[in-house]
Amino acid sequence: MKVVSLFSGAGGLDLGFKMAGHDIIWANDLYGDAVETYRHNIGDHVVCEDIAKVSADDVPDCDIIIGGFPCQGFSVANTKRHEDDERNALYKQLIRIIDAKKPKFFLAENVKGLTNLAKGKVFQMILQDFTDLGYKVVSKVLNAADYGVPQTRQRVIIVGVRNDLDFTYEFPAPTHDRKAANGLMPWVTVTQALADIPNPDLPNDLPNHVYSKYKLNFNGYIGHRELNPDLPAPTVTARGDNRGGVVILPHPNGQRRMSCRELAAIQSFPLDFAFSGNNSSVYRQIGNAVPVILAQRIAEAIKKKL
Repeated sequence: MKVVSLFSGAGGLDLGFKMAGHDIIWANDLYGDAVETYRHNIGDHVVCEDIAKVSADDVPDCDIIIGGFPCQGFSVANTKRHEDDERNALYKQLIRIIDAKKPKFFLAENVKGLTNLAKGKVFQMILQDFTDLGYKVVSKVLNAADYGVPQTRQRVIIVGVRNDLDFTYEFPAPTHDRKAANGLMPWVTVTQALADIPNPDLPNDLPNHVYSKYKLNFNGYIGHRELNPDLPAPTVTARGDNRGGVVILPHPNGQRRMSCRELAAIQSFPLDFAFSGNNSSVYRQIGNAVPVILAQRIAEAIKKKL
């Protein structure tokens, strides 16, 4: 199916849809480094522009519109979040394009914290806005670890099916479980995710295999928590200073922070997926991305019923 992607970032969501057999025909993001990353790895169909300045006439007709709309105003990592945060209004650009193009389906992704902002009022407003466009809307919080991603990243997924279609979207069943219960595979651990990645201090050919020198200080705060190598990693975030700073997860050896390449593996990007920009930019692109494997599973749940 032909897919248009908004707020595409480095392309984690898009790559997952592509791996599921969908055709990404147009994408958009404002962040130059992310656009270059996308262009290098996925295709030249990406446009670097503020979506608010893009006319719906310039967006091609499509079957699906996808978008992980910016979440900084919603995330629990943002202690100053507020329902009036101007970044929260960016989802309305997604609304605008969906309303103009009327695709068969849409998919929106955001942080779990969106569901309880203003005691849930904001989330209900968003769901109603999508419903009013003429879609049957379903939503669910998914844990990426339950789908083979080596990270306990929880995200709310909103899927809309146009009212005239005889189709009911069903979220993909988990493939993994912490205790490997009910015949499911065990969660993928940090150790397993990093098994094929060499020491970044030794000669290697992997792209982006460099790490932040920001000192480690295990004090329980985000970016300063020891990892259990026998479990998935906690959520990779995009929050931090211009040095790649305090949110970069430590390596299981406890001696340094993870390299950009290692964090990308935690987000289930392929090892040859090369990111553009300096280390801080690359860390941020990785933290903002949708885990590729999770995106693929979600996209497969659409494709298998068509």
